[in-house]
Amino acid sequence: MDGTVLALFLASIFFGGIVSGLAGFAMGLVVSGIWLHILTPIQTAALIVGYGLLVQSYSIWTLRHALRWRTVAPFILGGALGVPLGTALLSYIDPAYLRIGVGLLLIVYSIYSLARPHLKRMHAGFAVETGVGMINGMMGGLTGLAGPFITIWCQLRGWPKDEQRAIFQPVILATFVLSAVSLSVAGAVTAELTRLYVYGLPFLAAGVWTGIKLYGHLDDAAFRKVVLVLLLISGFVLVVPELL
Repeated sequence: MDGTVLALFLASIFFGGIVSGLAGFAMGLVVSGIWLHILTPIQTAALIVGYGLLVQSYSIWTLRHALRWRTVAPFILGGALGVPLGTALLSYIDPAYLRIGVGLLLIVYSIYSLARPHLKRMHAGFAVETGVGMINGMMGGLTGLAGPFITIWCQLRGWPKDEQRAIFQPVILATFVLSAVSLSVAGAVTAELTRLYVYGLPFLAAGVWTGIKLYGHLDDAAFRKVVLVLLLISGFVLVVPELL
């Protein structure tokens, strides 16, 4: 990797860290558009998971005052069932059609929610929340996106911003842990990849720190808009490449 490409790689980590620190998810969305042009898909996935484990762990620690494991447990339980199921379904479902379907859902939901900011708060019990976690895990296994579905659910519940992040970030972290195991078994972790990972750590730390500082200046309404815009972008990222 020459100097220019390395600089691009490190800059993308910094900006990805800012977005993740600010919104609690979507680092992979920021970096993958660049990394897929300079790295292999499996290297990209492994680095996103590796950095995601650190980012989500640190962010969860900063929000520990809002964390309620009893509330998070159904989503993690469902995700533990959904991730391997989604991975298994890759052999039977055309991922291109799935990405288009999920992308269109994200686009429609985001535009509607931005146009009508006051949605009726939803209520649900253990069974429904476990089902939501399972669907989120399946989407992670099928598309590589571990955050959009659970993030939408947290918004529909109408929780404050800290409570939302204290739900969806542990769920995303659990998905990353499962993905890390799968990638390690597949032999994705190499000496070259480990070297790149270490190079990016200072830039990741600087980006996440900046994002968390920006997050502190957001109220619940502004945080909701940031998340909706990122979900909208996620939808377009899923749909547009499949249509070209």
